[in-house]
Amino acid sequence: MHKGQISFPGGVYEKSDGSLLNTALRESAEEIGLAADDVQILGELDDEVSVSTNFVITPFLGLIPYPYQFKKDGHEVYQILEIPISALQEKDAQHEEVLPDNRITYSYRYQKEIIWGATARILKKLLDVLGEVL
Repeated sequence: MHKGQISFPGGVYEKSDGSLLNTALRESAEEIGLAADDVQILGELDDEVSVSTNFVITPFLGLIPYPYQFKKDGHEVYQILEIPISALQEKDAQHEEVLPDNRITYSYRYQKEIIWGATARILKKLLDVLGEVL
């Protein structure tokens, strides 16, 4: 993502990763200190394309022990936010807007933070999937 935006850990695939899942795990370890052995992978969400950069983002969903001692990389991460899914499901947290070109954009508000762009679109997909199974 871009400086100043809220995003999930992530980065560019490197040949040595061998898979996009390994890229996600490597980047999570580098950026927030999440050890791959501590993650139970649940699955993969549909790809999301970043509008501003045209990058294809492949999100993975996993469970980690709670509470977890994250260790942020101060060069890449300003702050780590832990947001309950239930807070994102609240009606006043979700915002949807139709743009002039008829695209729909989403954003989520949590406390003083606004989550938008590709991160919000990924969250929307996650919340839709959760809504189907809960």
